[in-house]
Amino acid sequence: MARTVLIDAGFGNLHSAEKAFQRMARETDGGEIVVSGTAEDIAAADRLVLPGDGAFPACMRALRGPLEEALREAVEQRAIPFLGICIGMQLMAREGHEYETVPGLGWIDGHVVKIEPSEPALTVPHMGWNDLVIERPHPLLDGIATGDHAYFVHSYHMAMDRDGERLAHVDHGGDITAIVAKDNAAGMQFHPEKSQEAGLRLIANFLGWAP
Repeated sequence: MARTVLIDAGFGNLHSAEKAFQRMARETDGGEIVVSGTAEDIAAADRLVLPGDGAFPACMRALRGPLEEALREAVEQRAIPFLGICIGMQLMAREGHEYETVPGLGWIDGHVVKIEPSEPALTVPHMGWNDLVIERPHPLLDGIATGDHAYFVHSYHMAMDRDGERLAHVDHGGDITAIVAKDNAAGMQFHPEKSQEAGLRLIANFLGWAP
């Protein structure tokens, strides 16, 4: 049975994400869902999910050491499917510029910067529902269309240096990167576990993704 590990690196309550992944695993015969913060479980996983909330520097530092080593070996060497959610997606970038410049995992060619809407009436953080704009097809987007809603809560976003790695964006006084993917690694800025039908479909797609 395939095992999906939700990585508990100490930067977020994973309860709602765990419940959503467990539900879709049951509905799709998607295997076992485990929450763990150990390098051993990461090394033994068939799929990895990095959810969470928080500031880029603190979250990246929380990963340093055995967790990052096990994560890189799994994703870069064994090429198992990886999904970053919210800050987990941001950490996939080359670097983040929240309070200070900190190197990220470097899996997506982008950098994380503060949201600066072009319209003064639009608030930061970018919080609430927004419509996805699909830019290119991908197995993770099966059954997802432009106009589907996703739930966001964030003040920083990934500015892309390579457009081909962005699958979808939303508009909030300018483009906000919503979904990225490269090879066996993908990320979602929004919370799929809070995004109702579209979010559950994306989780199901990930559990069946075979890059």
